[in-house]
Amino acid sequence: MALYNERKTIDGELFEKMILGGVANLQANLQKVNDLNVFPIPDGDTGENMYLTLQGGFDQLAATQTDSLGEKAYAMAQGMLLGARGNSGVILSQLFFGLAEGLTGLAESDLETFGNALKTGVKYAYGAVAHPVEGTILTVAREAVENICLKLNADMAVEEFFSGYLVEMKKSLEKTPNLLAVLKESGVIDSGGAGLVYITEGFCKALGGAEIEKELAVSLSNSQKTIDFSKFNENSVMEFGYCTELLLQLQNSKTDIAAFSIPELIGFLESIGDSIVAFQTGSIVKIHVHTMTPWRVLAHCQEFGEFLTVKIENMTLQHNETVASEAVQEIKMPKRARRKFATVTVVTGEGLKNTFKELGADYVISGGQTNNPSSEDFIQAFDEVNADHIFVLPNNGNVVLAAKQAAKIYTNSDIRVIESKSIGEGYSALSMLDYGADDADEIAALLRESMQGTVTGMVARAVRTTTVNGVSVTDGEYMGFTDRTMLVSKPTKTEAVCALAEKMGIKDKEFLIVVYGKGATEAEREALAAFMAKVYPRVEVYEIDGGQDVYDFLLIVE
Repeated sequence: MALYNERKTIDGELFEKMILGGVANLQANLQKVNDLNVFPIPDGDTGENMYLTLQGGFDQLAATQTDSLGEKAYAMAQGMLLGARGNSGVILSQLFFGLAEGLTGLAESDLETFGNALKTGVKYAYGAVAHPVEGTILTVAREAVENICLKLNADMAVEEFFSGYLVEMKKSLEKTPNLLAVLKESGVIDSGGAGLVYITEGFCKALGGAEIEKELAVSLSNSQKTIDFSKFNENSVMEFGYCTELLLQLQNSKTDIAAFSIPELIGFLESIGDSIVAFQTGSIVKIHVHTMTPWRVLAHCQEFGEFLTVKIENMTLQHNETVASEAVQEIKMPKRARRKFATVTVVTGEGLKNTFKELGADYVISGGQTNNPSSEDFIQAFDEVNADHIFVLPNNGNVVLAAKQAAKIYTNSDIRVIESKSIGEGYSALSMLDYGADDADEIAALLRESMQGTVTGMVARAVRTTTVNGVSVTDGEYMGFTDRTMLVSKPTKTEAVCALAEKMGIKDKEFLIVVYGKGATEAEREALAAFMAKVYPRVEVYEIDGGQDVYDFLLIVE
């Protein structure tokens, strides 16, 4: 193989090395990206969302047995689409999806073709956002590829192309505060754009010959769960069965791909197991099932294609490892017979999850601030509720895009994403949930109407000194804000929540919902109750022990 500084084409092997470099370099700089969060609260997760999205793509790429650039790029894109988390992750997945589209059918690519494929990725990414904003990852991706392609010539080699691409990316990133006022006021560059720079920097390191595989392998091995094999020995009796997951590549030689039926596949899987998730993206089928006979799953599926990945795990070993992890727990009802309507929502905190279930949610995904669910998490929820029409309440602005992306992928139901961007909006919508109209359009309209006018106030500790919306914030103080609009900053939680209530105009309201987070002490709760009783005696206060992280208090007014 020619040296990278001499090569003028990119094949599948080189592409995989570059991606590995990008994954490793982003992982090494996760906290730097997280710390660029505009709001000075401990919820910066842009870097983590981008890393998990990229890692999901690389896992599928690495399992693809081919040397074809186009096929590897497609596998990468598919894995990222399913694993996409947060707005930055969804945008990143679209950049790679467009790239894969531009490389379709190619064993290798010259730089002009690859550059055009990168431009296609930018087009897809802009298309994924309803109202694209300049000064973000979108700008960085667009300007970088436009500028390097202008400099492209017949003598340019791969390493030179990506070195120049990185330079242009960094130039664009440095300009983001001039395009987005909130970045300039907070004194930071765009976090998503920074993540993209670190990924591209990783590409360049790989092209420069860095020994990345060993570094990443060590890092990943440290994060693997330890399996306690004593949970299943020679005297054990199989109780939970096997968690069986696979990616099936449908083959034209075995089936009519256009006529392949996911409902028929699900019907077979239901006859031998439960906890079924099955959906199709292009010619690839993703399957998850709990069964006592995994061999029957494999035998049946191989009638239609060949496996890209297969994972079979004894669930007795899994059982005690996963039950205690709140990050992967959901409050859900068992899968039932097909019904007409169902609702899926996203919240964090045991109290809030129980509250939303009591309000009528059929499936509550555990997630939200600092724990954004992936598109695949939504797809699993859609399959679980098993309804003709499914209404989705993301309850966080950074979760909406992942929900929408899942809705596009999932074809077994009519998915309506109701763009609730706060716990308060989700609470108000669920409070008015009524399937009595028996019409999906009317129900969706009612949910959207119910959210109007709802305001959610939040109290959290500041993690750096800055100025936001003209309010001076000091590291360690407690901030009160609504919908990313900073209102107050005070030395204590009690001062902050009381001042926030005043700023929200509580005196003109009749009803206030207070949701206590994990960080709210009993004394602080009593202090707020005493304040409300003294200053706003006419306001009725309804309290929820939410148990959420990050936000010590949530104030909801309708």
